[in-house]
Amino acid sequence: MVEPENLPQAVWRPLALHHEQRVDELTATHRQRRRRGKVHPVEDFLFTYYSLRPALLRRWHPGVGVSLEDAEEHGGWPLYRTHDGAATLDLELFVEKRGTTTRFIRSLLAATADRPPGLGCFGLHEWAMVYRAGDVRHEDWPLRLGSTGTDAVVERHTVRCSHYDAFRFFTDDARPRNTLQPSREQQVAMEQPGCLHAGMDLYKWAYKLSPAVSSALVLDCFELARDVRVLDMEASPYDLSELGYRPVCIETPEGKAEYVRRQKEFAVRGQDLRARLIASCDQILAVTDAAAHPA
Repeated sequence: MVEPENLPQAVWRPLALHHEQRVDELTATHRQRRRRGKVHPVEDFLFTYYSLRPALLRRWHPGVGVSLEDAEEHGGWPLYRTHDGAATLDLELFVEKRGTTTRFIRSLLAATADRPPGLGCFGLHEWAMVYRAGDVRHEDWPLRLGSTGTDAVVERHTVRCSHYDAFRFFTDDARPRNTLQPSREQQVAMEQPGCLHAGMDLYKWAYKLSPAVSSALVLDCFELARDVRVLDMEASPYDLSELGYRPVCIETPEGKAEYVRRQKEFAVRGQDLRARLIASCDQILAVTDAAAHPA
């Protein structure tokens, strides 16, 4: 195996502090609301649907191939080991515990990256989640067009959601209207890079690979997820104008055009992050190949 690069504390400590400051800035409003017991229909998604707590997002990890000198606190973290006062990822242990997960993530990301982006969904997944529903997921926020108007939008459009974790929240009446019937078993075969939820999920895959991927990559994925979530809800049937969100009226030609334009931009950002995550998976799994084919 290649020996890890040694970073003295004078080099890695400023990197860790910069990361902590960046996380603190990105999570400040969420943490303030949480202390007051307040909820937010857009931003809380990043901490409720996704399970990584801000305190763990704040932990800085250099990723594979780096040894940190004078890093006693890292040495006490899960999946780290220390040697001669330096802390480094125990890559063999990581692969033992999460190798199967890493291989699944790589196969999903690679399959998704190889497909052209699908750009004709117009965010109708959120509309399908309240179609003919007696109640709505964000009950504190009104539907912009009311229940009848919302149902009419679904009925006038072709719903083509390819993402299982969005589709599974469709109402029973909306499910048959989807031209696709995604399942967990078909996830690798169906996920595509134009999907907003596939872009947000890059954050999930990144933190599931932590600490073997760098915290910089995890946080880049978090920022994409945060930006995508804004469009996801601006294009939803909810009226969130009280919170400062301007609706993207996907029931109109102008709204559809704006949605597709922003969707394309997110797809480009997502493909770059996807490539970086695939490269990280290859670096992680190389330890398995080295063990199987020793020099």
